[in-house]
Amino acid sequence: MFVAAPTIHQALKHFFGYDEFRLNQQSIIESVLAGKDVLAIMPTGGGKSICYQLPAVLLPGLTIVISPLIALMKDQVDALEANGIRAAFLNSTLNAGEQNEIISRVKKGEIKLLYMAPERLFSNGQQFMNFLGTLPCSLFAIDEAHCISQWGHDFRPEYVQLAVLKKYFPKTPVIALTASADTITQKDIVSRLELPSPAVFISSFNRANISYYIQPKRKSFEQIVQYINKHREDSGIIYALSRSSTESIANKLHSMGFEAAYYHAGMSSDERARVQEAFQRDRTKIIVATIAFGMGIDKPNVRYVIHYDVPKNMESYYQETGRAGRDGLHSDAILYYSAGDISKLLNFVMVENNAEQSSIMKKKLYQMKEFAEQDGCRRQYILQYFGERAPVYCGSCDYCLSNLEQRNATVEAQKLLSAVTRTGEKFGADYLIDFLRGSQSAKILAAHKEIKTYGIGKELKKDEWLAIVKQMLQQRLVEQSDGVYPALKLNEASRRILKGEQEVVLVLKKPQEEAIKLSEAPAHHPELFKLLKEKRRDIAREENVPDYIVLGDNTLMEMATYLPLTFDELRNVSGFGDYKVAKYGPAFIEVIKPFAKQHNMESRISFKMPKRERAAKAEKPAVSNTQLATFELFNEGYDIADIASKRGLSVSTVENHLAVFVATGELNANKLVPQHKLDKILELIKQTGESRAAKPLKDLLPEDYSYGEIRFAMMHYERMKSA
Repeated sequence: MFVAAPTIHQALKHFFGYDEFRLNQQSIIESVLAGKDVLAIMPTGGGKSICYQLPAVLLPGLTIVISPLIALMKDQVDALEANGIRAAFLNSTLNAGEQNEIISRVKKGEIKLLYMAPERLFSNGQQFMNFLGTLPCSLFAIDEAHCISQWGHDFRPEYVQLAVLKKYFPKTPVIALTASADTITQKDIVSRLELPSPAVFISSFNRANISYYIQPKRKSFEQIVQYINKHREDSGIIYALSRSSTESIANKLHSMGFEAAYYHAGMSSDERARVQEAFQRDRTKIIVATIAFGMGIDKPNVRYVIHYDVPKNMESYYQETGRAGRDGLHSDAILYYSAGDISKLLNFVMVENNAEQSSIMKKKLYQMKEFAEQDGCRRQYILQYFGERAPVYCGSCDYCLSNLEQRNATVEAQKLLSAVTRTGEKFGADYLIDFLRGSQSAKILAAHKEIKTYGIGKELKKDEWLAIVKQMLQQRLVEQSDGVYPALKLNEASRRILKGEQEVVLVLKKPQEEAIKLSEAPAHHPELFKLLKEKRRDIAREENVPDYIVLGDNTLMEMATYLPLTFDELRNVSGFGDYKVAKYGPAFIEVIKPFAKQHNMESRISFKMPKRERAAKAEKPAVSNTQLATFELFNEGYDIADIASKRGLSVSTVENHLAVFVATGELNANKLVPQHKLDKILELIKQTGESRAAKPLKDLLPEDYSYGEIRFAMMHYERMKSA
């Protein structure tokens, strides 16, 4: 089925209240509507749901959504119905009567989206699959698709059976979606679902609104208290490894006056549901949880995620930190790290009677260790882990925000190497650092406490010594043996340093007064924002849904910034579809109007018009006859090489001609640049701030990105920015 782009845009605005698609959404949706199978890799909060929800309302039949997240299904259905879309779920929380009622509505064609867990598909033999065969199923959406892969971090055996979908419904498109899959997992998903030749869309993994911080695990509880004390009005999640830790931390915070509760798999389902609901409805601000919490949460206004203990792998870290800032507003991800946590986790990652799976999990754990200990941009490491190139500086992680300095560290290096020598080159970095710092631990041999160099490095903290060791290893100023317990050993460079024949220069952090800085407040009217939140809370309680189902914080923020005073103006606020304008518009305008009158303010909605409208109104730059001739040939179907040959011009000249029409909005950039390339170039422009010169961008992009493609993307970006 072909659906023209304007219809897709109209549906996006009408049902969801958005003016523009994000990342690869439009290309994904167009592929699904064309009947193609799709694998979509999109970051958490990147808008995966719209990629199947919007096709569902445009396609004639039923869309089946398969998800392992029972707790999330009700939220998804509530959110769809709040947008005027008929949806339902079938899972174990419903009794037999309720399930029969939903099946009856499905038979009558009253439901557009039906959510269910994978095991439900195959209950009672193939009975349910046979039932689906009697229905006009237009689309199957498989959420959290990484669960099907043995290489994924959350493998679920029941997902493997989903391969039969293409056997039962060979002509029905399947869209598989996930936020956290590395390259090998992506290939495994396609193979195990037996998708013959799917369209694959990999959006940037970058969550630009999240700032990443890794802090040494010293007095971490005190650091957490200091942080959340400044964020008392914000929702946050604190992850801990053990159930006892979640209870201990939550109880301590509660006793200090914080609205905190704990959550773990050892609680009854009723207790967990109660805690989760209180958090979703903002009655509890802080959840302290094991990883059992969060998979079923679609709460967009989580402002921070704190890891009290290190996660088992990068996928888990990415997914858990991704639960912050799903509304696009600034959020923090903070990890308190100790190398000892890695040792504790080694036993947890081993899979009984499965050496191959254990090896995979162990490798992933050591990549987590590498991430936490590396001297470099945190964001760059995350993006590179998922196969995406990234600049070395992001400006919003603890490393990039640190004051770095090159320092002569010869004396410190000599102390370390002396300790290596005097202890016989038999001990690893952790032991030697404890030795240098004069640790009283029983693990320090009694004989070593008598050595003259014992305790000569007390002036440096443990993480400072670790940074020195790591850089000396990187510069080959000391060696490390192989094996389970690697020991530091001298080499020729080490001996020259000890003799004073070679200096050591390292890049080290200057001390920071405050590693984690508070984000700057956005330009909105805080008093109005508070009034709008109160109105939203009243509506949500009346409808018995979480506040964010009514409207997200980002939508309230826009209202508090642009002061829409009419229904038409309200339609220009992101998140206000036609259904919500009619349903909630009067209540919110009744709040904004008196506020604007009291403060003698006018609507500022003209600053927040849909980009397409503003582009249409923008004054067009002058166009020469030769540029116009090139544009006319392009519209007649000639490609760039043909036009260059036909007109006796160079390819770059033709590209420059067409770039003018990209700038005016008369030529869509994705007609000249494949959508996946356009998205990648635009994301890089946003990261680097470079939108004027192509060369710096070319250096950071893969070789198959041409200068012409980069110029088209730059023109497109400048037009969008000025529109």
